[in-house]
Amino acid sequence: MPSVNTPSPDTAPAVPATTTASTPGVPVAEPRAPHVVVVGGGPGGYEAALVARRLGARVTVVERHGLGGAAVLTDVVPSKTLIATAEWFTMAEQGPELGVRGEAPSGERRDLVDLEAVNARVLALADAQSRDIHSRLEREGVEILVGTGRLDGPSRVVVDTETGTTTLDADTVLVSVGATPRTLPTAVPDGERILTWTQLYGLDELPEKLIVVGSGVTGAEFAGAYQALGSQVVLVSSRDRVLPGEDMDAAELLEGVFRARGMTVMSRSRAASAVRTEDGVAVTLTDGRVVEGSHVLIAVGGVPSTAGLGLEEAGVRLSASGHVEVDRVSRTSVPGVYAAGDCTGVLPLASVAAMQGRIAMSHALGDAVAPLKPGRVAANIFTAPEIATVGLSEATLRERGYRYVTTTLPLARNPRAKMLGMRDGFVKLFAHPDAGVVLGGVVVAPRASELIFPITLAVAHRLTVDDVADSFTVYPSLSGSVAEAARVLHGQSGEGLAG
Repeated sequence: MPSVNTPSPDTAPAVPATTTASTPGVPVAEPRAPHVVVVGGGPGGYEAALVARRLGARVTVVERHGLGGAAVLTDVVPSKTLIATAEWFTMAEQGPELGVRGEAPSGERRDLVDLEAVNARVLALADAQSRDIHSRLEREGVEILVGTGRLDGPSRVVVDTETGTTTLDADTVLVSVGATPRTLPTAVPDGERILTWTQLYGLDELPEKLIVVGSGVTGAEFAGAYQALGSQVVLVSSRDRVLPGEDMDAAELLEGVFRARGMTVMSRSRAASAVRTEDGVAVTLTDGRVVEGSHVLIAVGGVPSTAGLGLEEAGVRLSASGHVEVDRVSRTSVPGVYAAGDCTGVLPLASVAAMQGRIAMSHALGDAVAPLKPGRVAANIFTAPEIATVGLSEATLRERGYRYVTTTLPLARNPRAKMLGMRDGFVKLFAHPDAGVVLGGVVVAPRASELIFPITLAVAHRLTVDDVADSFTVYPSLSGSVAEAARVLHGQSGEGLAG
């Protein structure tokens, strides 16, 4: 930590001062504050900036679009706001069962949605969040430069702004430039009918029939949201099920829910091209079939935004996919240069980007630091129901030959779920058969993103199933199923046993 006598970073000399021996009547010069330059103002960048300022550094953030980056402006905040609107219709589906009338028939639902107003609210909330971050950084004394930054060697950043070019000398550089939607050369987005997920918010009318190409997290989330809003949705999946990288039971349950709600899921189908037609789009599959709709969303992953930043010229090692290679404290192959977020390819989550940024600054500025532990990261897919996971997955446990016990409790058994008309979902826990330590878990439920937290605590702090089972839960509550699953695992032993 800096000495209490260290001058303010805003008034520190621009060059290192020399410390002299203490002589009566002669002032001792203080070392200047280190200069941290952050390229990219997303979660990894702005969280790093805040930590660096608290540790006494002078900080400059370079961002070309707006504080918060893609996570706030075009990705996480907008998509989850849109999904929150769609949730109202999903909840209303339980109305008749709960004795509430007034839900419009599914065929008329799209007539109730003013998509122009929905998207205006989505973009307004994203802009407000961006401005809040901007204000917070300014209050903390962070300098913000609007422009495009690139490395000129390992300790210099050149920034192109509207008024010219600025060169920044840096003691530490953090690169946190995120990623952009991957596109297909045979399905070039036009922002009107052929869309990436960043372009959806420009629509002023709900798509009559939306074709979603890609059944990963982004594709599943948007497919579910637009289906709930009243669009006909066709989900084109190149794999044998949606969400191929997720827990198999969770993915199969969600696909069943999608189909039950009227979505067309085309498994083992790969899109070859997408073109405009007179009044919509035509998506041609590799087997020759053609799917026609009003719009198509291309959701086939992201590409790191690392091109043209001078990284390789500065000696920063990139992977074959263009991601910046980092270790668990966010260091790149060049001393003094760190990286965080989606451009690193570690885990494409805003929470991970923020943690990487915080860890990077703590390491660079000499504070206590603990390396990133991906096995403790909680993740959530904002479908209906949501899918939340933490710790080791069942697939990983099997691949590594670990001994484990597991149990799965259907959500429909939970008394609170019955009261709310919830049927689809479950709680699944994995634990060590001898020590009882919780190894991981899966929650499929509305608001699974909230319910996963007690399992995250258990995984992070190596709690046992008895620790979880012996903790009080509110009755009735959905979280009661977490404790009940832990009670089921008490005293179990074996390998891959199902409760």
